[in-house]
Amino acid sequence: MKTMKTPQGFQNMQSFPLMEALLGRRSRRFFAGAEIPDGVFAYKSDHKTFPLTELEKMLVVSACGGNTSWHNLIYRAERYAPHLSNYAGTAGGRVFPSAAGFHTSQTFFTDDDGLYVLDMRDAQAFDDRADDGSLNLDAFVDNVRKQVRKIHDGRVKLPSEVPYTEAHNTWVFNKPSTLVVIPVGDLSQHVLLNICYMLQNGLVLYDDINKCSIPGIEAFRDIVDVSNVWPITFVEQWSLSELTVELGTSCYAGTLMLQAMGLGGWMFNGVDSFSMLGASGNPEVPGLGFRYDSDDRWPYPNPTGLEGVMEGFCPPHYQDMRAAVDALCKRKFGTGGPFHSGTPGPWKDSPKVRSSAQVHDERFRQCVAFQAQYVYDTFGKFPGTVPSMFLIMYLQAHHLDLEFYDKFYKPGAYLKTHAMHMAHWHPDDSA
Repeated sequence: MKTMKTPQGFQNMQSFPLMEALLGRRSRRFFAGAEIPDGVFAYKSDHKTFPLTELEKMLVVSACGGNTSWHNLIYRAERYAPHLSNYAGTAGGRVFPSAAGFHTSQTFFTDDDGLYVLDMRDAQAFDDRADDGSLNLDAFVDNVRKQVRKIHDGRVKLPSEVPYTEAHNTWVFNKPSTLVVIPVGDLSQHVLLNICYMLQNGLVLYDDINKCSIPGIEAFRDIVDVSNVWPITFVEQWSLSELTVELGTSCYAGTLMLQAMGLGGWMFNGVDSFSMLGASGNPEVPGLGFRYDSDDRWPYPNPTGLEGVMEGFCPPHYQDMRAAVDALCKRKFGTGGPFHSGTPGPWKDSPKVRSSAQVHDERFRQCVAFQAQYVYDTFGKFPGTVPSMFLIMYLQAHHLDLEFYDKFYKPGAYLKTHAMHMAHWHPDDSA
């Protein structure tokens, strides 16, 4: 384990009150080295830019995407009792919730040194909880450090200018010294997991755009009532909403950490998501570098993944939707998955718990793949009406210029942690 200095601020952070984090949360955008050139808040910082230390960076990223040991699964569903509910996609829990334990998102982040991914989605729990339910903070952060993978040197190539950045963020977003956390969700996998969920609960898709049942769905009358349907647009919008919560709570956990550490920053969505994913159309603005396709039937280009880093559960990353279904089942039921008897867990008899889930059999897989393939063939992509890869929320962290707040705000514009941040975290630079 890498030896780190533990400044006083690190110790103070661990006892910071939750209520103070909740009530003290504010977007604090003006950082050391920033400038607002005009208007009522015109101000140029007298300080040099001051990047986060490695420890500060890892703490913020850990708060947005760290593993929190095993999650508890969902215990029961009446339709297929006494089998354990088998909705989850992974065995490890993270700092944010995910619908039915699907966990389809990954955490990217960037600073002056590079663009990184925190590859935590399918990571095993780094440790079991102590008898009092606690986890070791040092081990928690060190586990995040071990799961970080560098994609390239230098900041993500997305300029803080219109049309890539909303006009109100051009002066502050992705500037030197700032840390930007970028959670990305695999909506193709999320929708596929919801089709599995639907089938287990007696539902199949209905094409409400073309006003027809999926041709040939009658062949699966032996396992489901094919007249019991959910519209494609509803399922995909529902999935989008579920995934939005996952991405948003990831950033919100990070904002609470900012209050405890005394860092500035805020969560926001004022950046063009398609440009960030890689579909700006400008080779000088590759964003995260995801591959994408365009089609006259779609209002926007469709990013599908970054090869070897985060690939969607859809073509072209899989030959067809049946191959994607098989990969999904491997994630759920294969080695290390949430429903494999050999995967450790938090229960006294974890092998018994995990093996009590019903494995998706061949007939089930055929029905899921049949519906998913129809969507892909009909709309030219999967999902059909929403992006395959999705992001909406960002978190930026930086060191505040307190003099800006002292000039324009009444007392109380920042917390004690902000006032004492430099002295407690950077005593050698606070003079």
